Amino acid sequence: MPALTPDAIRTATETLSRLTDYLRDSPDPQQALDLVEPLLDEYTGLPVQLADALRALARAVQEHPDTPRSLEADLLVMELRTAAWEQADQHTLHYVLDDLRALHASACGTEAECGPCR
Repeated sequence: MPALTPDAIRTATETLSRLTDYLRDSPDPQQALDLVEPLLDEYTGLPVQLADALRALARAVQEHPDTPRSLEADLLVMELRTAAWEQADQHTLHYVLDDLRALHASACGTEAECGPCR
């Protein structure tokens, strides 16, 4: 596995930005849901991964010997951990995708070329 670099992370965020631009152009809902689905997977999706990364960052900073031992540092680490919990709470967004798929399917019925699906 190649070394992780800030440029590799920037590439990932640029991909998310491209996805956002694509979604703003009103794509087919099924394709849009398919593209977003990996981001909201309940086990490996972005909320879970970002929460894990924030917790790992908090631990790395707190445990590093060069980190000042101060109230300010403790509060900043606590902010990272709080943000991690808030992100982790979003892991249920995958249910929204399931509900949107069901809603879209019921609106389209069983015909491939029905009203809103054309």
